[in-house]
Amino acid sequence: MSSSNRQLGEWGERVARLHLEGKGYVVRATNFRCRAGEIDIVAEQGDQVVFVEVKARRGDAYGIAEESISPARAERLAEVAEEFLRADRDGEFSSGTQWRIDLVCVNMDRRGKLLAINHIENAVEF
Repeated sequence: MSSSNRQLGEWGERVARLHLEGKGYVVRATNFRCRAGEIDIVAEQGDQVVFVEVKARRGDAYGIAEESISPARAERLAEVAEEFLRADRDGEFSSGTQWRIDLVCVNMDRRGKLLAINHIENAVEF
């Protein structure tokens, strides 16, 4: 990944985190990694754990962010979510914990001006 893409991704994740916190979500972890992959943000909304994939796009040359989760990526995200819950070291989450996978799309114009933040709840069905 090029440094400009990495910077864009990091900026998008910061914007998404602030957006979620502004909506009352409590962020528990960022950039959780395991053998199955990575999830950008792990948060709680009420009694539900929310795993958030963040997609930041500058322009639409690579398609819109809302179309960016392939079926294979969706499956990996679900595997990462399950691994996070299994690795719960503090015992905060029971085996019956409700969880979902959301998508936060951060869209900018080519100059980097923020155009929109689109939060899609239950973006991945499993």
